[in-house]
Amino acid sequence: MSKKRPLILVTNDDGINAPGIRTLIEVMNTLGDVCVVAPDSPQSGMGHAITINDALYCNSIKVINGEPHKEYSCSGTPVDCVKIAVNEILKRKPDLCVSGINHGSNSSINVIYSGTMSAAVEAGTLGVPSIGFSLLDYSMEADFKPSKKFVKSITEQVLKNGLPKGVVLNVNIPKLDASEIKGIKVCRQANAHWEEKFDKRTNPLGRDYYWLTGEFVNEDKGEDTDEWALHNGFVSVVPVQFDLTAHHAMKELNTWDL
Repeated sequence: MSKKRPLILVTNDDGINAPGIRTLIEVMNTLGDVCVVAPDSPQSGMGHAITINDALYCNSIKVINGEPHKEYSCSGTPVDCVKIAVNEILKRKPDLCVSGINHGSNSSINVIYSGTMSAAVEAGTLGVPSIGFSLLDYSMEADFKPSKKFVKSITEQVLKNGLPKGVVLNVNIPKLDASEIKGIKVCRQANAHWEEKFDKRTNPLGRDYYWLTGEFVNEDKGEDTDEWALHNGFVSVVPVQFDLTAHHAMKELNTWDL
């Protein structure tokens, strides 16, 4: 790989064959030297899970279309993919990690469940500037073409300017034609949640089982949130920090008789 071009690690949580990651690879190949390390099967909703009780397997994959990048499929989670890429596969630390493009939203509270964003966060903890990209279309037949120019523009800015220490970007793109997307907004994470329900059923052997369902509820009326931006035709960019300390609560806790 050329030393003059940035080294870009590409991963995701939908699996190495998902259309979203193929689009991301295509864009990244125009910006740097690309290495893909992604799960060999879908890993959506895995959050920051890592594999500790099973062996990890990582296999080199032949790039059929002749593009100049390298690809590896990994038996583990998205976070496993980043760890093994940085520590074992790559000869040097990547200049950037991009994760996605996810099939479906990772805005608001979804960020904490997301394998896509957890991969980006993991790279961030390793000192690698990182971005998670998601498209608000859950279909595996989703059209990612309108996303390309926004993915490229945001990535170019991160390569040029870097990111503040301890921060990664959570980028969500509305399901719209490119001409209908109004622009990009830097936002805060909306204060929203899932009202979960469990669909209880009984199998033929008489054993109860459950399917998780739910409704997404956004009670945040602010016009500076990712949910507002997406519902109004903008790409949302939320800076996410992986220091989970609630600094604002420390003063109160220090008044307790601990």
